Amino acid sequence: MTETISKIDLPPPFPDHTQLPESDGTFVKNFQEHPQCIILTDSIAPVLQRLHPDGQYCIGQDCGIYWQKTDSAAAAAAAAPDWFYVPYVSPLLDGQTRHFYVLWRDFIAPLIAIELASGNGDEERDATPLTPALVKAGGRPGKFWVYQQIIRIPYYAIYEIKNDKLEVYHLVDFTYHKLQPNERGHYPIPLLDVEIGLWRGTFLNNPEQLWLRWWDLEGNLLLTGQEEAALQRQRAEQAERKAAQLAERLRAMGIDPEAE
Repeated sequence: MTETISKIDLPPPFPDHTQLPESDGTFVKNFQEHPQCIILTDSIAPVLQRLHPDGQYCIGQDCGIYWQKTDSAAAAAAAAPDWFYVPYVSPLLDGQTRHFYVLWRDFIAPLIAIELASGNGDEERDATPLTPALVKAGGRPGKFWVYQQIIRIPYYAIYEIKNDKLEVYHLVDFTYHKLQPNERGHYPIPLLDVEIGLWRGTFLNNPEQLWLRWWDLEGNLLLTGQEEAALQRQRAEQAERKAAQLAERLRAMGIDPEAE
């Protein structure tokens, strides 16, 4: 007697990370966001090179952090901080440039996430939890709740650009605690050997305004490459002026400064 084995319809497998969408369809919310991210990345680069001489770290700018698998790639749960830093992971994923960060592949949470709020920060402080009722209604959990309860990012900074207001939270026992600034008005991030705070000045072709900046733990501003180059030129010009003034005084005394 021949037995017939009927075909069993298996559920579709979870999508792998290569199928995840690279964009959520949103756009940059304000014109300060792009130069602001440049300042944050450029000025902290020497610190990260010192902390990670092997180059094992990555920085995301408005990139998705996928934190939950689903049976649909389009529905995979993700959050996209405006700027974040992850230590001890490769800047590549499967040998290719990252287009997003996949928490179930790398397991390490970002050390710090920064949101550049265009509004009053309500979206960035949204602590709506993920519940069955929320899922059924087609809603999404709030960013604050996701960063605190799911991804568990140790430091979370919210900068309200139009209100010139900065808040920094530290994760302690699975709860974000709002930090108080130090005597310089900065917020220390000890594991990065830096402080974060607001600085008034100009950058690129932007008018003078407040920018989110890094300082070292002694309160020295971390410069961008452009600022460091300008400082070196200024020092060289000052040295040349001093040398010219000295040579002029020597000539006035009847001494040839070029004589051997």
